[in-house]
Amino acid sequence: MKSEEHIEVIIHHRFQQPAERVFDAWLDVRLARQFLFSTDTGEMVRCDIDARVGGWFVLTDRRPEGDVEHTGEYLVIDRPRRLVFTFGIPAASPTFDIVTIEITPEIDGGCTLQLTAEMKPEWKDYADRAREGWGKILASLESALA
Repeated sequence: MKSEEHIEVIIHHRFQQPAERVFDAWLDVRLARQFLFSTDTGEMVRCDIDARVGGWFVLTDRRPEGDVEHTGEYLVIDRPRRLVFTFGIPAASPTFDIVTIEITPEIDGGCTLQLTAEMKPEWKDYADRAREGWGKILASLESALA
């Protein structure tokens, strides 16, 4: 739940794939390395996922300017509807965002995903950049599932 001092970035994305397939991609090493925090100019050199409540993830994208490590801990795993995890880039900040993925199955067999990133107030100047970044991740997820 959002506290008053946090900023929320909310993004919606419609997928043609079923909710279970979209949900599972977030926890599948083979798929996650294709879309989660990867960049066009980088190479995903590490993708470790311990997919359980209290488990963690570490994804490292090797970019021209250096390696960028993304880490987090799984707080809620409720397949196929809800995934909540912390997210951070330790080299950039000691604080972590809370990311909530909510997936709603649609009658046509596809699903709608809502991603909510709850950011610390000190990151308010990065809200647009975060929205753009998460949007690219969801578009990359769609490509990975195609």
